[in-house]
Amino acid sequence: MIKGLHHSAYRCRDSEATRKFYEDFLGLKLVGSLAIKDSPRSTKTDVLHTFFQMHDGSCLAFFEAPNMPFEFKAQKDFDLHIALEVDQPTLHTMFAKGKAQGIDSRGIADHGMVHSIYFRDPNGYVVELTAKMAAHDELMNPATNRAREILDQWQTEKS
Repeated sequence: MIKGLHHSAYRCRDSEATRKFYEDFLGLKLVGSLAIKDSPRSTKTDVLHTFFQMHDGSCLAFFEAPNMPFEFKAQKDFDLHIALEVDQPTLHTMFAKGKAQGIDSRGIADHGMVHSIYFRDPNGYVVELTAKMAAHDELMNPATNRAREILDQWQTEKS
């Protein structure tokens, strides 16, 4: 049985710049750092793995691997984004904070079930802060929202 998300991990350019965004700006506490010098394949490596904890105990994690090529590029929302839940007052506070600090900030978008704002982190990843609206739970209920039917129709129509 899967109990929940422990962490989701991404590459980063620079661990300290990443820490400043996730800890200082977003408020996620740095709770772990692992300097990895050997891989499971018994090869030498030089990687730093950092963990930033959310209120529920799960983490966003990053790998800085300066000697391993990786193509960092500004991600599009539909390619990759990290969505984190906040309440409505926090959404508005963080949007103003991002603008004031000169962080690439977009929003507030109304998606019918959530309001969202978007930032770009130092690695090019899109970070979405999202606040549930009153209709959220109803729209996310698979017993009534036709999620499977919509997916099946998509599969039929795209081919």
